[in-house]
Amino acid sequence: MRGAGAADRVADGETPAAGRGTAGEVFLAFLKLGLTAFGGPVAHLGYFRDELVVRRRWIDEAGYADLVALCQFLPGPASSQVGFALGLRRGGFAGGLAAWTAFTLPSAILLAGFAYGAAFLAGPTGLALVHGLKLVAVAIVAHAVWGMARSLAPDLPRGLIAVAAFALVLVAGGVAGQLGAIAVGAVAGLAIGRSPTPPSQVAGGFRVGRTTALACIGAFAALLVALPLAVAATGNQGVAVFDAFYRSGALVFGGGHVVLPLLQAEVVPTGWISDDRFLAGYGAAQAVPGPLFAFAAYLGWSMATVPNGIAGAAIALVAVFLPGLLLVTGALPFWDRLRARPNARAAMRGTNAAVVGILAAALYDPVWTGSVRNLVDAGIALLGLLALLKGARPWQVVAGVTAAAMVVG
Repeated sequence: MRGAGAADRVADGETPAAGRGTAGEVFLAFLKLGLTAFGGPVAHLGYFRDELVVRRRWIDEAGYADLVALCQFLPGPASSQVGFALGLRRGGFAGGLAAWTAFTLPSAILLAGFAYGAAFLAGPTGLALVHGLKLVAVAIVAHAVWGMARSLAPDLPRGLIAVAAFALVLVAGGVAGQLGAIAVGAVAGLAIGRSPTPPSQVAGGFRVGRTTALACIGAFAALLVALPLAVAATGNQGVAVFDAFYRSGALVFGGGHVVLPLLQAEVVPTGWISDDRFLAGYGAAQAVPGPLFAFAAYLGWSMATVPNGIAGAAIALVAVFLPGLLLVTGALPFWDRLRARPNARAAMRGTNAAVVGILAAALYDPVWTGSVRNLVDAGIALLGLLALLKGARPWQVVAGVTAAAMVVG
């Protein structure tokens, strides 16, 4: 009976005692990563592997690869979800929260500081700097579209899904067009057929029981439905901000850059922030370490309406990350069974291809239309893109493009 009880506990998500650590240990490990992990989600996953798989041995290679696959399958910020899950595995729920806080806080503080300082950039030099950051956004998003197209839409059927999503978003616009593109991608993925590559299995060791997992999935869905109703019932601006950022975080498939069109559709048409400040902050977000979703702290701080400042940054930051963390916690006990379903894998292939089209539409409007004013601007942005394709670091491109824009300006 004793052996059966131990087996039940392991099956419900507990890890052997030898693999456990403290929340403090997790916090310090991820604080180092939050201060040094430049380069976006893919680079972050490489930093995690070097520090936590190779050096610290918190998880083996196979388990790490399968965890990455899970987080890429789910909506949300993949690198932050992987980090949260690794913290959860090492230090329980306190470890998961410690991992998220330590990895996110440095970039959030830097971007909130930039939002505070942006109010003083009113002279010619400041305006040239802001314009340069907008051109950085052109180069970064173009690079993201190129890389995602190669990996997520590498063949004709998925390329056509991406083109259809691009057209749908440009015609319909806003959140409705983006949701429609994701839905069309899922249906088209089912029509294309199943992937010939069978899924591998996720290694165990995550301390999440099925009851807890179902509660997280339920909370994710309940908030998605209840928040818009609460906004309509109360008219409270703080609730409206939380709802907008939560919905954006819940619908991001395909990586951090895809949050750009979702957030833009939520905060610019409503008048909460101008297009110029939005794009300048997005450019600045490329120069800081940590997750791109920390851009939410800049937006929350910069709101033209209350809550803004520290309160706005905190609300936006928690709201945009919360759905992804709820989903990864809820999915861990059920991932192997779900991914074994061919239809789920086929729908996800179509959704990922649609994401390429959504991001390409954002590259055109508002990124290109709001940043490139003439051939000189186009040339500076193109040089930034070429530098990224040649292997330059994002912060190097930020420095070079903004310097060129300031010289020309």
